Order: sequence, then structure tokens, then C-alpha cells
Amino acid sequence: MMEKKKTEGQELAEALLWKDPHIAKDAPEQIEEARAFCEGYKKFLDKGKTERECVRYAVALLEEKGYKPFDEAASYAPGDKVYLVKRGKSLIATTFGTEPIEKGVRINGAHIDSPRLDLKPAPLYEKDELAYFKTHYYGGIRKYQWGATPLAIHGVAVKKDGTSVDICIGEKEGDPVFCITDLLPHLAAKQNERPLKEGLRGEELNLVIGSVPYLDEEVKEPFKLLAMQLLNEQYKITEKDLVRAEIEIVPAVKAVDVGLDRSMIGAYGQDDRVCAYTALMAEIEAENPAHTTVTVLTDKEEIGSEGNTGLDSDYLLHYIEDLAAIFGVPARKVLRVSTCLSSDVNAAFDPTFPDVFEKQNACQINHGCVLTKYTGARGKSSSNDASAELMAQVIHILDEEGVYWQTGEMGKVDEGGGGTIAKLVARMEIETVDLGVPILSMHAPFELASKLDILSAYKAFKAFYR
Repeated sequence: MMEKKKTEGQELAEALLWKDPHIAKDAPEQIEEARAFCEGYKKFLDKGKTERECVRYAVALLEEKGYKPFDEAASYAPGDKVYLVKRGKSLIATTFGTEPIEKGVRINGAHIDSPRLDLKPAPLYEKDELAYFKTHYYGGIRKYQWGATPLAIHGVAVKKDGTSVDICIGEKEGDPVFCITDLLPHLAAKQNERPLKEGLRGEELNLVIGSVPYLDEEVKEPFKLLAMQLLNEQYKITEKDLVRAEIEIVPAVKAVDVGLDRSMIGAYGQDDRVCAYTALMAEIEAENPAHTTVTVLTDKEEIGSEGNTGLDSDYLLHYIEDLAAIFGVPARKVLRVSTCLSSDVNAAFDPTFPDVFEKQNACQINHGCVLTKYTGARGKSSSNDASAELMAQVIHILDEEGVYWQTGEMGKVDEGGGGTIAKLVARMEIETVDLGVPILSMHAPFELASKLDILSAYKAFKAFYR
């Protein structure tokens, strides 16, 4: 059959208009490629449920590929690969480029902290014959989502003698798990009248850790004592050591395929470990890039990038200063001509809740990685707003490499919003734009991401470094 000739209007529309395609329709060959790539990603999610665990796993991958610890007194040649760990909770990796460093570096920054529950400094108590840990939530969670779900305990405790012990309960086959109780519907009439954000309140996020007492009639808190005895038997810690600890409560679920077509991954912590993993893989595979790469896996983004392991500190600036000093170049000359992808997720359009999105400017799953010109809230408050020149540069890179991409905003203008590390990098006079992966159920204990979008992000980061 002869193909119908396009009208003048159709040809004009093709030339002037643009709509990002659905990858599975436009490039079905990528479905199997995405599935294969995401097997490593699922393993990364399972091995790295805290920022410390992510750093340890990333270092193992880097060292396996020949990366060496960074030495500011050493000299480096194109193709050399180094890494630097910051206090066990943030990581920088670099492949030295063929261009002189005064032509700038290519930075890719993702965060490896995720919303969770932390133990309070004095967490252990008993009440009415149950033993509990008291928690303090970290980052933007919807508190009601954390009740009546299996939870695991991860962290590190530093003992009196200065030695530390890693704690992990609830992940191995046969491990116990923990949970926060909620009311049964039969008795929840008053609770049902609460606003949704108070379905469970902060002080009700108490973790059940035991229900059997230490058998001694003279002990005043036998349920608390038995729980502490069991921890001591396994980890040789005391209650006082908990004050010296960083212990996080996270969902006790593994990363799994979602859907009859296995097209999505469901897991805890995909904000923003989905960008961390894809950035790390792009870094590892960078061979003799033109520009020196600086891949940053950072901490504390979910609470404003505070502290000395978050990007509101100067650790990234100091690293670039050290790189510049190795080559005898003023750091400010490097910063002014450098480019950064602030690699963070965006909210995927959810057809169940369409009212909070402006669909024309919302990202959708299976349409590729999402280029977010600005974040912030309402009038772009607390946002980096990428320049037209940078948008053109990044879009050119993506188009030249055939990467599927789309644009996105974080909901309707007056509906909410969110922030990333972009404004903190831009503060150093570095051109910065957000690029990441669309996520459904963001910040929930179980988030969804498309395998095709994950593959697109990885390809985008590889192209950016190439």
C-alpha cells in the first residue's frame, strides 16, 4: 500500500513542534538493555540502605575498577582514577581528563541519604510490658506510611574504647524485623478524625523491639533489660553506647521488579540512590574523558545538605581547590568554567492524583531522564535556575548521544515544590542544572522507578562525561 503523503501542516508540525516519546514505543530494543542494567542497581539498593553502606559499596566497586585513594601531594595524568571518602558518609570519585584543568571539570552530584527514622539519643524504654526504641524522623516523610510495615535496624555504634561496630538487623534470611504499631479500624474512630499528616504523630513512631522480660523479680525494667542483653550478646554494646551511635530505621524490603511486565523497580531509597548508582556507573566507565570528572555522592540533602558531610559545607570546594593546586592553577579559574549536573529525582505524573500536577510540564515514567531547569517552591524560592546557555549545552549533549529525555516541574506552581543540591553548587559560580529520574510515590518507604528511565539517566551521565 502506498504511504499517504503528509500534508503541509503535518510537515510543518514535525519541523516546529516537539513531544518527548514513550521509550518502549520508540525504542523497544532498550527494554532488555534496561532490565540487564538494573540488576546491578537492585543489588546496590539492597547493599546500601544508609549513606555509610552506600559509600562502602561504592568504594568496593571503585577499587575493583582500579581507583586509588586521592593524594593531594601526588601528580596525575589523563585516565588516572581516584576517590576520596568524607567521614564515611560522602564520596568523591574522579577520572582525570585529557584537557587541562583550567578548562573546567564536569561534576555530577547525587545524594545517598534518604528519608527514614533515626533513633533518639536515649531511645530504649519499656511500657506496659513491651520494649521500644523511640525514633525521630529524618527528612520529609509521610508519617502514617511508616506504621504496620516491616522495618530493619542499620547503623554504627562507637564504644567507650573508640572501636566501632556495624549494626544490621532485619535484612538477612531468618532475621527478626521490627514495626511501629497502628490502631485497628474498629478502635480508630477518633484517630480517623485527625488530619492525614497526623494519622501517626512523631511521638507515636515508636519501634516495637521485644515483648519478653528478663527473668529476675528484682529488676525494675525487665523488658528493656532483655532487649539490651540481646543487643549486647550480638554487638557487645551497652545502653550508653547508643548515645554514641548513628542508628537508622529503614524498610526491611528488598528491591524488586514491579508489574506483570517487570518494567519498574520498587524499593526504599530510590530518591536519590537511583541517580547515585547511575552516576557511579558512568564515572567508572569514563575512559580518558576530555574534562576531568568529579562524581559526588553526598549526604544530608534531605535535611538541607547541612553538616560537614552535606554540600552546604565546603568539602567539594576544597576538593576542587586541591585538584587545581596539583596543576598549579587558581581554583577560581576552574570553577568559573565548570559544569555540574545536580542529579536528583523528580515527581512523575501520577494518574491517580492528577490534580497536583500541571501535566504539560510534568515528567512521566518511560519518557526518559528528566531535565529540571529549576526547582524551588512557588516563585522559584530557594532554587537554582539554569541558564539558557547551559540548557542548550546539555540538550545538545543528550541529543547528540541519542539519550531519551524530558522536562519536568515538581507539581503545579502553587501546589508545593522541592529543592536539590543545585543551588549549593551554583553558589561556587559553577553552571548547574538538575537531571534525574522520574519517581512515583517519592519519599515513601517503597518508591517506583522505570527501568527505561534509569537506563536513560545512566546514558545521559555517560554522555555528559564523554
